[in-house]
Amino acid sequence: MGKLQDKIAIVTGAGQGIGRGIAEKLAAEGATVVVTDINEATAKETADALGGGAIGLHTDVTSRESVDAMVAQAHQQFGRIDVLVNNAGWDKVGPFVDSDPADWDRAIQINLYGVLNTSKAVLPIMAEQGSGSVVNLASDAGRVGSSGEAVYSAAKGGVISFTKTTAREMARHQINANCVCPGPTDTALFASVTQDNPKLRDALIKAIPLRRLAQPADLANAVAFLASDEAAYITGQTLSVSGGLSMS
Repeated sequence: MGKLQDKIAIVTGAGQGIGRGIAEKLAAEGATVVVTDINEATAKETADALGGGAIGLHTDVTSRESVDAMVAQAHQQFGRIDVLVNNAGWDKVGPFVDSDPADWDRAIQINLYGVLNTSKAVLPIMAEQGSGSVVNLASDAGRVGSSGEAVYSAAKGGVISFTKTTAREMARHQINANCVCPGPTDTALFASVTQDNPKLRDALIKAIPLRRLAQPADLANAVAFLASDEAAYITGQTLSVSGGLSMS
């Protein structure tokens, strides 16, 4: 028996990278996973690979209508929603003074509004059930800042604060909400950011006390724990999974 046996879990941005790693771990622990992604093909591909009744749905987290339709379908099909993992994210790296305000909107829409939209749709369902677990993926950029990621840092700082407040508001319904902050992770997205600058990758690895990048499974293990009944008495917390790059 896995620690998420028979739980229904929604994971956003789960077509690839960290999100896919999370979906795989939750399924391995017995959950039925609703895999959502802006890329419907990768969402369905991930769901097919998971099996166990998993479904893949196209969802644009920046659109309330899109999120509401996904949550309604998941709730109708499975009768409950036990776990929400907000993983979908986006960033464009560069100095703030050179940034394009259109990119501010995109960063805030995906990283912050995405979490607001899914939470607005899912939290009332969990409250009615009298149980549920939310794990939001933030970033240490939101705790300590990160050069070249000003607006992303602001949005992720918002996610951390929002998580603490929803943890306070929803506690009476036996819903917990926690944050996981990934360190640099070995994904296609990270590779695309560092492909022109292999020295950056090496410098980052040297800066990490454990001397390696995170693997998606490292994040997935932490998320699965916080989503499980083992973490029922943990709420409003922010956990860095960063190989010691940041310590708090």
